[in-house]
Amino acid sequence: MHPIFGVLLFFISVILLLITGPLGLIYGFFYTLFKGGLKGLGEYLLKIAVSIDQLGNVLMQHLLNLLWIKKGGYPFGNRDETISSALGRNKKLGMLTLFGKGIDSFLDTIDPNHSLNSIDYYVEPSENTIDKLAWMHLKDRRILCVRSKGKSLFYLPGGKRDKGESDLKALTREIKEELKVLLDPNSFRFIRVFEAQADGKPPGMLVRMTCYEADYQGELQIDSEIEEMAWLGYHDREKVSEVCKVIFDHLRSEDRM
Repeated sequence: MHPIFGVLLFFISVILLLITGPLGLIYGFFYTLFKGGLKGLGEYLLKIAVSIDQLGNVLMQHLLNLLWIKKGGYPFGNRDETISSALGRNKKLGMLTLFGKGIDSFLDTIDPNHSLNSIDYYVEPSENTIDKLAWMHLKDRRILCVRSKGKSLFYLPGGKRDKGESDLKALTREIKEELKVLLDPNSFRFIRVFEAQADGKPPGMLVRMTCYEADYQGELQIDSEIEEMAWLGYHDREKVSEVCKVIFDHLRSEDRM
């Protein structure tokens, strides 16, 4: 897109907002109040608040990146993410400046653990996020992990989606390539999304790992690109990647490791 289009669209959107925004807000206020009472009104206003927060994340990104986070932190500016979510990510990474910590502490007085609870693991991936899928397979309180050739850390088997692939199709393909087994599509169970600093990457570069459990058919065998396959317990936590440490902690909290 030519840069001039961005400028034109910006001014058009601002003009339309100024003209139609107040009318839409007034109508929406009374419509939701009469249709859903205070609950409906509250939900409507919450959606507006989140949208304003997302707008602020884009509008103030350069100022927030300067004042709230250290160099190399997770940057503000993702159009699909709120300011609080980005603040929480930097808090987890230990990348908040003194000013940023002050803002976070203030928010915590209003809503305990506000920024951490606001982290949205389903936002549109940014250039600072490596988006991956992983297969969680546990046995006797140990989890199946693999280590690639030339790497020192273990990780959960899986990989990235190809364009247009569903999670089921992509993870099935990756596991077949890495471990020579076929995942049962009828047994797929979503666990949750985990996130942490990406190993060997600049500070602020995150790995987002969407994890599933599933049964399989076949015999586990490592691919030529895999150096080692191992069943690791919680005591092996230091042998795995940063995001896998988060996964280990989660499984420990659920008494599964």
